[in-house]
Amino acid sequence: MAEIGKINHLTVIRELEFGVYFDGGELGKILLPRRQVDRHYENGEVVEVFIYRDSDDRLLATTRRPLAEVGEFAWLRAAAVTEFGAFLEWGLPKDLLVPFREQKQKMEAGKYYLVYIYLDEKSGRIVASSKLDKFVNTHPPEYQEGQEVTLLIYQQTDIGYSAIINQAHWGLLYNSEVFQKISPGQKLSGYIAKVREDGKIDLTLHKPGYDKVEAVAENIIRRLIEEGGFIAVTDKSAPEKIYQLFGVSKKTYKMAVGALYKQKLIVIEKDGIRLSG
Repeated sequence: MAEIGKINHLTVIRELEFGVYFDGGELGKILLPRRQVDRHYENGEVVEVFIYRDSDDRLLATTRRPLAEVGEFAWLRAAAVTEFGAFLEWGLPKDLLVPFREQKQKMEAGKYYLVYIYLDEKSGRIVASSKLDKFVNTHPPEYQEGQEVTLLIYQQTDIGYSAIINQAHWGLLYNSEVFQKISPGQKLSGYIAKVREDGKIDLTLHKPGYDKVEAVAENIIRRLIEEGGFIAVTDKSAPEKIYQLFGVSKKTYKMAVGALYKQKLIVIEKDGIRLSG
């Protein structure tokens, strides 16, 4: 069945002068307006479209892709604030409404906000809310330590960055795990560092465990060869310099150097490390 606020694969019923009708199942016929028709559609053809309601409350289809669908969190810019609420840009002709009752703080035009997109049960319209805790999954997570996940950064706190994990759970990325510039609204890959007994989730941007150390060790050897056999980096070097060179924390770098030293592949000198032999 076709779903409002989602990408759907719908069958063409017929193409007319004013647009193309799709079979929306229980939702009835759904129109793709002529202004968005850029080619001929065959009857029975299956097309990928997004379904939404226009300003007159009519169900329409569009071949455009919104920045997010119903059931997802997204970082969106407020285009305007009216007597009805704030309207966010989300890639469609009709902006996305955040009613005043769904604003955690009063929104301002031109600013970005993390919101959850949902289908309002009373009106049947697609709306958004910045009261995120209502929509984050509170059931005990089943993540495994070291599992790769997608992160959507929300905001920076005194101890790190809060993020939405896999569009479902809250997680925390500690400042000690961050050696790159991170901004609210940024999407990036991360890993589960630990799932605590209270259900809170610690995150890391680097793969935990020996596999990570092994990959870093290989990178160090490669860099040593490129630099002629010597790199002026020691265990006293600034974490920022180590991250700039190898993209890892100082702790991980030291573990990798220790592994290479035990294998007698490098020599540790006062001013840096050198390829042995």
